[in-house]
Amino acid sequence: MNTTLGVGFIGAGPVTQAIHLPHLAGLSDRLHIAHVMDVDPDTAAAVAARAGARHSTSADELLADENVDVVAVCSPHAFHADQAEAAARAGKKAVLVEKPFATTVPEAERIAKVSRETGVPVLVGAMHTYDPAYLAAAAHWGDLPETARHIRSAIQLPPNSRYVTLATQLHSLPAGPPRRDLSDPAARAAAISGSVLGLAIHNLPLVRRFLPYIEAVDTAALLTPFGYAVTLHGPDGRTAELIGHMGTAWRPEWTFEVWGETAQLHLDFTPSYVRAGSARATLRTAHEERGFGPFPHNGYEAEWLHLADLATGAATPRYGLDDLVADLSFATDLAARAGTALQQEGASA
Repeated sequence: MNTTLGVGFIGAGPVTQAIHLPHLAGLSDRLHIAHVMDVDPDTAAAVAARAGARHSTSADELLADENVDVVAVCSPHAFHADQAEAAARAGKKAVLVEKPFATTVPEAERIAKVSRETGVPVLVGAMHTYDPAYLAAAAHWGDLPETARHIRSAIQLPPNSRYVTLATQLHSLPAGPPRRDLSDPAARAAAISGSVLGLAIHNLPLVRRFLPYIEAVDTAALLTPFGYAVTLHGPDGRTAELIGHMGTAWRPEWTFEVWGETAQLHLDFTPSYVRAGSARATLRTAHEERGFGPFPHNGYEAEWLHLADLATGAATPRYGLDDLVADLSFATDLAARAGTALQQEGASA
């Protein structure tokens, strides 16, 4: 009899195959994969076989499986809210919802309401908020969140396919989105909104920690072949710049920086598909420089360990439900404002 916690995956796409399964393989003393569900029966069967797990094409069947203790919702964004709610109402011990938490704020509020009613903890897979180096720096940065003046998030990556190939032999690759006519202002707005919710969202909870409210998006631009450049400011004069680009260059950069009145924070994260430990964090003041990390575990492993502790009652949630809803609200607000700003810039050109 397996005494570790059984994990059920709703959705067996590239994130499940290339990120979650390899990380869980290193945490087998706490968690095991019990059930894999995907609407593609061949994908469900192949991915489950790697872990010696059951498979199905029905979320209801997975939720009825008594061997599933915790559920990971890794399906397309539109299904997150309904599936997270169903997992909580099924009496599971904990639920992980991949980014984004939901597609609208009312959906996020509904998940939070159900979590409170059922007592089932919900965690959002924002791995950087669990990164050990980020958390170590947070314990020492003092009043930086209150005195921050400028925030910069820069993500430069080669195509995901390069990392996926290194991480696993992918069974199937979902069809990409249809090509948009980017000469159409509405299509350009949708493209930048999608890139904010698909790539920038990894760091948006960190941005919100230092710039809690958006007063305006000042500039927005699409980068080719995929990416965005967005600048924004808050009501108290704080500013932020967000750059994300996926091109053909191999060398990645994933940095997050904050400049305050008397301190500066610099974080170097490893790319999502690379198991290379935590970020490196540097906290500088006029009098000293302190480094944190890298630690052996990265944010993905840390969030899974925290989920296991939540499921067994050994921990309380690191981030409250109100914070998860606020993070989603911040992300959708930014995506909408960036789309509007891009349309307005196009109209005035």
